[in-house]
Amino acid sequence: MEVPVRYGVFFFGSVEMPDVLAGNPLPAGQRRATRQQVWDATEHLIDMGVRAEDLGYDSYWLAEHHFQHEGYEIVPNSLMLQSNLVARTQRIQVGAMFNIVPQWHPLRLAEDFSTLLNLSGGRAVLGVGRGTVPRELRSLGLHQADMGYLESEEKSKAIDAHNREVFAEYMEVVRTALTNETFSYKGKFFELPPPDTNGPDGSVDTLTLLPGPLHPVEIWQAVTSPPTLGYAAEVGHGCVWWNQYHGFVRDQWERYAELYQQHHDVGLSSGAKRILVLPVHIADDHETAWRIGGAGHDEFWNLLAPFGWSRGYRGEDGKPAKPGLVPTLEQSTDQKMWAIGTPEEVAETVQFHKDSLGLEHLVIFPHFPGHTYAMAAEQMQRFREQVVPLLR
Repeated sequence: MEVPVRYGVFFFGSVEMPDVLAGNPLPAGQRRATRQQVWDATEHLIDMGVRAEDLGYDSYWLAEHHFQHEGYEIVPNSLMLQSNLVARTQRIQVGAMFNIVPQWHPLRLAEDFSTLLNLSGGRAVLGVGRGTVPRELRSLGLHQADMGYLESEEKSKAIDAHNREVFAEYMEVVRTALTNETFSYKGKFFELPPPDTNGPDGSVDTLTLLPGPLHPVEIWQAVTSPPTLGYAAEVGHGCVWWNQYHGFVRDQWERYAELYQQHHDVGLSSGAKRILVLPVHIADDHETAWRIGGAGHDEFWNLLAPFGWSRGYRGEDGKPAKPGLVPTLEQSTDQKMWAIGTPEEVAETVQFHKDSLGLEHLVIFPHFPGHTYAMAAEQMQRFREQVVPLLR
């Protein structure tokens, strides 16, 4: 029996950048958003969540990033915005793509998420990732997890291994705190409670997370590599893919189900515990969609190409592209990573993924850097009213 597809919306949280659509974009490093621009975008992001529920979307997601004075991703704690949003909505599920775990104390992340989960009546999910931006990781991380995209291969591997080690222990602390009435933990980076800790009754041997979750905890993780895929399947996290060539996604999508069954002895339906994120821009005609969507696409990669995000593209040799690739819109659409065009063209790309993956949860990315929030609201409405009805 085919499972109905759930549809969600994901926002980076960019400030509006009028120069992008005017055809005069600045280099990313030359941008500096004002405090008012940042706050205006923050208020728009909450409004977009309310609008998403009104349009019938099932989930709404925000990013977490810090110190981005350039204005591309301006939400440092999406859990706080989600807590406001759940008070203004009744049905929609909220989450983050993603809380950057090495930038948190794991017990604070567990406490804040548990509070949000209870406030929402069970409508919150915990999205987790290892990070992308050294400026954030180095400044906020307790144990100096980092990203080594532009380092030598040897140094990059060492940085990545340390980041994975930190992330895995932090997440073990988070899961332990959320799933046990009382707990203790001893690892490489944490001993909880610390030695020689005293309380009203003497020595403290265990801790209790307050408030504890009153609803099931659902955890989603960004997946960009086989090691992350294997880890997520082992610990039971759901997986999220985006900005990866459709063939790479399909292979990992299927492999996740195999690994999950091996670890948990549970067979998954074709799209269970897996989400695909798809950037979308729709217009009445192909040329307009490509002109306006293309400007936002190029501004997106203006920011992210230097961090190596384009490694999810397929190179001419059939392998992941080398770091530093700045993709064209043609590459992004040919590889089924972005859907830009008329309602029919966008529906064709979505249908391709439905057929290829057995999608059960698709999240669209409707607000490209440089586009206004009014445009994003229009895109959400167009997708629901003009694209979804075309899908089989």
